Amino acid sequence: MANPLDTDAGSELFSNYEAELKLVQADLSQKLDQIPELSGEQRKAAVSQADRALEEAKELIESMRLEKQNIPQALKIKVNQRFRNYQTDVDAAGRKLKGMQDDRSALFGKRYTDNPQDEQLEQRQQLLGGTERLERSSGRLRESQRIANETEDIGRNTLGDLARQRETIEHTRTTLLQSEGYTDRSNKTLKGMARRMATNKIITVAIIAVLVILILAVIISKFR
Repeated sequence: MANPLDTDAGSELFSNYEAELKLVQADLSQKLDQIPELSGEQRKAAVSQADRALEEAKELIESMRLEKQNIPQALKIKVNQRFRNYQTDVDAAGRKLKGMQDDRSALFGKRYTDNPQDEQLEQRQQLLGGTERLERSSGRLRESQRIANETEDIGRNTLGDLARQRETIEHTRTTLLQSEGYTDRSNKTLKGMARRMATNKIITVAIIAVLVILILAVIISKFR
């Protein structure tokens, strides 16, 4: 049988197909092992069941073939190897079942004749098998649609989150621009205050110098 399922590789849908295929393969293998021990109607029923299981396995193989195209390139080597193993197993089971179907004497027992009723019964069984395969295919399509809808919802939510993040970034940018404006005005105010302080300091020094000169002049005039 194929290698065990590696849950780290492949898409969710591919992994679902793979898990379902493993169950179908186990059921098919069990039926193929039972058929040689049966004869007549029991053998015919077992062959019909095995044929339906084989058709289901082939459908799953085809679904996996399509889905593995969506798997990242880095994981495709491992996935392709597993896929080839599954395909080889299913082909081998098909050849084994065909050999059992060709043994019509074992399939129908000693009562076997080219009776049209047998052909009609076989046709009805094939129709029933086709109906079951159609139902399984419809179920897989519904599952694919569900996953697609979930993916669409996730994408829509992600776009909404990105839009909100963009609004937040734009608001932050506007706030930063306003802060820069406030900073520029503050710098201008500080520079103006510094100039006024320097001017006041010069005026103060000048006044002190004038007072000192006047005091010296008064002192000198008294000693004359």
